[in-house]
Amino acid sequence: MQPIFVGDIQGCGDEFAELVRRAEMTFGDEFALYLVGDLVNRGPRNREVLELARRFIDAGRGEAVLGNHEIGLLEVHHGLREPGPLDTAHALLGDADATEWMDWLRGRPVVHQGQLGATPFVMVHAAVHPSWPLAEVAQQARAVEAELSGTPERAREFLAQRRTSALGNVLGRFVSCRSVGPGDDWSSAEPDAGRCAWHERWSERDHGYGIVYGHWAMQGLHVARGLRGLDTGCVHHGRGRDTVLTAWVPDPAEVAPFASAEAPLLTVPAFRRYYPKD
Repeated sequence: MQPIFVGDIQGCGDEFAELVRRAEMTFGDEFALYLVGDLVNRGPRNREVLELARRFIDAGRGEAVLGNHEIGLLEVHHGLREPGPLDTAHALLGDADATEWMDWLRGRPVVHQGQLGATPFVMVHAAVHPSWPLAEVAQQARAVEAELSGTPERAREFLAQRRTSALGNVLGRFVSCRSVGPGDDWSSAEPDAGRCAWHERWSERDHGYGIVYGHWAMQGLHVARGLRGLDTGCVHHGRGRDTVLTAWVPDPAEVAPFASAEAPLLTVPAFRRYYPKD
């Protein structure tokens, strides 16, 4: 089964459908989709993206991890915040099956763990702690997922306290981190004089596992030893640059697919501008 890892879709349903169409032309039904989170929001076709993703996931042909936009949608659903002026995913909450969709999202992992060739890997939306070995990543993820996938009341309480609790801080790192400072300090902000990119600190250690991630449209495609950053900002097309929806298509027979600084990619150019003109 050919694995296909897809970067942030963010409601760009037409481009996602085209990417799947191209994959089907090449691989038939012998492929699986792994989505790095932020399936929804900012783009116009959130339901279509979720329906197509769920078709594969429920059939056992892939997985999607939660991103910050899915967490934000769950917070709106639970009455913990209001949608922002650029949010589009909250429109799903007016549908008759909204609660069923939110329950399905709560059942998605924050970290997906697997193996490519001889290399174990994790797929996460934003980042992991630079010092965590693979077992620690998995342990922290399972603790977060137990809170989110429990009863709706348990999930709401966890989300309500996530900015002040230790486990909520772990969730924040998984779905929002871009830069890190000294110790356990992290931020969703771009690196500056006091902070470096989270993956720079992670790469200083020989962890022995790879990471597939998204979340960082301003950084763009990031292909480095052990790392595949796939957010190429499809929904940001026309905001000073042309953008694409990007998928990494590693050879399933390759022994060390994370070892190279090159990667086989499948890209679909954005079909239109989604944001209003600045």
